Amino acid sequence: MSDKKIPLAGVIGHPIAHSRSPHLHGHWLKTHYIPGYYIPMDVTADDLPDVIRTLRKMGFVGVNITVPHKEKVMELADLVTDRASLIGAANTLIFRRDGKLHADNTDGYGFIQNLRQNAPTWNPKAGPAAVLGAGGAARAVIASLLEVGVPEIMIANRTRVRAEGLQSDFGNRLRVVDWVQAGNMMDVAATVVNTTSLGMVGKPELRVPLDGLRKGAVVTDLVYAPLQTRLLREAGEMGCVTVDGLGMLLHQAVPAFERWFGHRPEVDDATRAAVLA
Repeated sequence: MSDKKIPLAGVIGHPIAHSRSPHLHGHWLKTHYIPGYYIPMDVTADDLPDVIRTLRKMGFVGVNITVPHKEKVMELADLVTDRASLIGAANTLIFRRDGKLHADNTDGYGFIQNLRQNAPTWNPKAGPAAVLGAGGAARAVIASLLEVGVPEIMIANRTRVRAEGLQSDFGNRLRVVDWVQAGNMMDVAATVVNTTSLGMVGKPELRVPLDGLRKGAVVTDLVYAPLQTRLLREAGEMGCVTVDGLGMLLHQAVPAFERWFGHRPEVDDATRAAVLA
């Protein structure tokens, strides 16, 4: 009889019942015949340090971290990757065999891989990018766009000072645009990204004028409920290449799954179907 522990992983947030990650990792575990489990855990901010300390003793190899703990968990880690430091948040924890807690952020990786898979003609150097929003997701998107060589990023946020904070952090390839002028970014943008929650089920619509969108521009929305937001629908009608937000969720999970369970999974149609089921 084997005494080898069955690896455990999961996702920590507050709330967490809405998370699609258990469907995703559960699909990969089943597909690749890996003995392991992925568990959603609703944890408050006060309990977070104690929970993180206890998980290793319970046989956990790592966890994903989601809202509202992505910043706080950085303080608990022994090792933080450069990209997590740059973004200022972590979404993946790895419990290393040497006892160290390793924090990483794979959101930017997931964002870029989603574009490469679903808009294979996308050229990041084709022209400026327009980014709507200035929250944590925007930080991951901006860091990844700069890394792959986007020449300029125009950013608009309803609260201008937050956008100015990103410009201060990421440098002179960022240009802040007033929210009321956000539609003007579309005239020159080769890549358009909505990182806000506007357009999500239960949220107000994104009201930015889209009539300036360039035919052939790549337009993506991090919102994936609904999959087809107003932004994507209208952009598609105007001849843009559109990419929904579900792929980012799928691709950001690949590096974590590989680190935890020792197998690199594929993001394919069956993966999307399992998560949407």
